[in-house]
Parts: sequence; C-alpha cells; structure tokens
Amino acid sequence: MSRKIIIDTDPGQDDAVAILLALASPEELEVLGIVAVAGNVGLHQNATNARKIVELAGRPEVPVYAGCSRPLRRALVTAEHVHGETGLNGPDLPAPSVPLQAQHGVDYIIDTLMGAEPGTITLCTLGPLTNIAMALIKQPAIAGRIAEIVMMGGAYFEVGNITPTAEFNIYVDPEGADVVLRCGAPITMLPLDVTHQIQSTPERLAAMLAIGNNSATAAHAMLTFSETFDLAKYGWAGAPLHDPTVIAWLLRPELFTGRQCNVAVETASELTVGMTVADYWHVTGRDRNVNYLRNGDAEGFYALLLDRLARLP
Repeated sequence: MSRKIIIDTDPGQDDAVAILLALASPEELEVLGIVAVAGNVGLHQNATNARKIVELAGRPEVPVYAGCSRPLRRALVTAEHVHGETGLNGPDLPAPSVPLQAQHGVDYIIDTLMGAEPGTITLCTLGPLTNIAMALIKQPAIAGRIAEIVMMGGAYFEVGNITPTAEFNIYVDPEGADVVLRCGAPITMLPLDVTHQIQSTPERLAAMLAIGNNSATAAHAMLTFSETFDLAKYGWAGAPLHDPTVIAWLLRPELFTGRQCNVAVETASELTVGMTVADYWHVTGRDRNVNYLRNGDAEGFYALLLDRLARLP
C-alpha cells in the first residue's frame, strides 16, 4: 500500500530532484499535492517551479498550491546566490501549462489532514517550515492527525550553511521551525549531518546524464548548476544533495541511522539564531521529540535515485 504524502517545498534544484524521486515512486508514495513556500526564491517563482517539475515528470494531475510568501515574524531571506535567479537555473524548462490551485496552501494542508483518517498522511518538508507552522497555529487539531513530519532541515555536528551555526531552511523561519518542533507529531529530521555525506560526485552526475531521459537530463543540469557554489565553498569531490534524502528515507529507511533525541531551535540569539540544538547524547531531560538522523549510505542513495529517475519520461 502506498504512503500518502504532501510535499511542502521551495523548489530549488535539490527540491526538484526530491519531487522527481517521489513522483517516480508511485507504488510506495502517493503524492496528494505539492505546496510551495517562500525560501530559496520568492513564493510565486517557487510555485511556478513546482508546476514545471510535475510536468517534467509527466504527472500534471498532481495539484500545486501556493502557501506563505514570508516567514512568521521575519523578513524573507532567499538564496539566489546558490540557485540562480529562477531558483531552478540549469535546465531550460518550458513555462508550465498546469494551473496553480486557487486554494491557499495552508488551508489545503489543514483540510486534507482534517478530512483524512488520522495517521494516514505524511508531511514532507523541503523548505522553511512556515506553511506547516501556520497550519498548526490555525488548526491545532491537525497535530494529532499527522502520520509523520519528515523534514530536511537543521544541523548539529555539521553546524551551519547560511550562517556559521544555522542551516538555511531553519534559519529562514526559526519561529516557524519552533512551532513545528513543539507540535507533538512524530518528526524525522534529515540534517546537514546526513546530507553532507550524500555528495553528487562527477561519476554520479555522469551516471545520471547517461540515463538519457528528459527528467534525468534536467536533474543533471540542475545539480551541475547548483553544485558550483558548494564545490567552491567546501572543496569536496561533490556537492551535498539535501532534499532528496527526505524521499529516500521514506523509500529506504535502512539507508540512514540516527536516534530519538530532543531538538530545539534558537530564536533569540543574534549569533546563533536558527541553530538546531540536538541533545544527541541525552544530557537533558527534555522530550525526545525528533528521530534525528546522523548518517546516510551515499552509494545506496544514488543507486536508488538513478533507478527511479530512469522510470520517468
């Protein structure tokens, strides 16, 4: 039986690859809808990018919604310096013909969770947590109905990628992340500690290009573009691939290891705002609210990704 998911996203290149991985796996994952949030670039462009990706994957029936255009309490910080002006620089994808849904993305999340059997829908978050936080604020009853929140976000052992201490998705809306982390729903976190191990080396990218279909060719162009920034920053053999780990965890949880522990987010300090503090060694008595993943099998991950990309148009 396939697992029902809603993908909440700010489609830069790695989000797009995550969406492709999910759409290529219909036997395991039923993508009910995709909700855009402001993050890598602005909301309107992210919603456009999401529509481009469902068309690229040959899945135009998957509805796309637009959610919040700014964080709960802060001015929006974006990342065009990494993802390009469109957020999806690299491939030349046509303007989407599928419409953007009229309903606000936050209301879509609430209505879908409230209308389904409790514990049957998983939220997959690939961007800042503004939409999920707003949904929890507007309708707190959804917290008890969510099967799981699987998020790409945070870091502890690898610290930060947008500031010395903060990962981008959490940094953009730390107050939103705080609401989500306190909500009581089951949470699995894929932090930089994992994603920095999942590197798109030249060999892995060449294998992606060799698949030869439109989706894999576009994914190769996306990652080749967005790699440039990280390769210069880290000096590694390949750039980390972040958001697809969320979908990979749902498909192949055995690729990852971690533990239940408390994770809290800093919202006050100028120096460390957006930092996720993971009590990995259980030195406090705080509730163990997160399944915090620390290690990932890169070879297994890329074998899965390449297999699934080959199934797409």
